[in-house]
Amino acid sequence: SDLQKQEERGELLQPLIFVLLVLCSILLYFKVSLMDPGFVKPEEEEGEDKGRGVVIPQLPGDIKLRRCGYCLVKQPMRAKHCQQCQHCVRRYDHHCPWLENCVGERNHPLFIVYLSVQLVVLLWGGHVAWSGLYFEQSQEWLQHNIFLLVSFLLILIFTIVVLLLLVSHLYLISCNTTTWEFMSHHRISYLRHSELENPFDQGIILNLWRFFC
Repeated sequence: SDLQKQEERGELLQPLIFVLLVLCSILLYFKVSLMDPGFVKPEEEEGEDKGRGVVIPQLPGDIKLRRCGYCLVKQPMRAKHCQQCQHCVRRYDHHCPWLENCVGERNHPLFIVYLSVQLVVLLWGGHVAWSGLYFEQSQEWLQHNIFLLVSFLLILIFTIVVLLLLVSHLYLISCNTTTWEFMSHHRISYLRHSELENPFDQGIILNLWRFFC
């Protein structure tokens, strides 16, 4: 049969891989959006940061870790209270409206994996949509291809957004900083009063290793 011939030629492998990538992307989305991003628990002790493999720079004498005015927990270094989640989050990066969850210490690496898989899916889908287009300057052509053309344009827009987001996050990770620290450097006491521009930076290789491993 035609199906058996396609299987013998390996033509069914690519659609299967694409479907698996889409399923993987969906599973990663729910995993990142539903998991604990690193909420600071009231019962946690300040010294618990010591076993996490996070290098904490020496604080200037006039800087003290403060207690959150909203949830009344003692904020560890690099934590921030999220108004949407109503929790303080360790190594807070940002609150993602698409995920309806914060991106923080625990789910940030998975967030990067999710963006990478999503980018592959979008590039693949854009290639498929583009390969199905053949251009003619006629009203009839537009009527028959309008859905495919709109799909390609939407995929292109989402691809650019995801690509820029992924590149910006990888850059910040390579510098061992977060989106919040990068955008609000002048308002964060432990950065504003530090002698170094970024006291957490240990070099690109070590920054990437500590983040992903």
